[in-house]
Amino acid sequence: MAEKNFVYPKDVQAFGFDWGKLSLTVAPEVNGATKFSGGVVDLPSGQGHTRHNHPGAEEIIFVISGEGEQMVETPDGVPVVQQVGPGCTVFVPESRFHSTLNTGKRPMQLFVVYSPAGPETVLRELPDFRLLPKGL
Repeated sequence: MAEKNFVYPKDVQAFGFDWGKLSLTVAPEVNGATKFSGGVVDLPSGQGHTRHNHPGAEEIIFVISGEGEQMVETPDGVPVVQQVGPGCTVFVPESRFHSTLNTGKRPMQLFVVYSPAGPETVLRELPDFRLLPKGL
């Protein structure tokens, strides 16, 4: 595989969902990353990820733009919700349930990282999954 060290979201096919899209810019199939994967998430106003987890993986969510509500459950399963905006980094511990909702009037953009790589592959099994062409 040729090295792809510089990747824009428009350079990859995005994962489309009813709630938005994920453009994986770092992943084994994109550039051979082995320890983690990640990409840009775009959430339209009023949309978000419902409560879910990534068994065996940690996640970092960095808010690039927009504002919303981020939920991360405690080890005991108690949901903790906080308002987040540009510059906020959210750490989601291994296997922990979490959700994100864009509560703003503008699109919300996030950069997410999964460690180890792999949790993003199960997204292809969701009923509303569709592969979007490059450049969208």
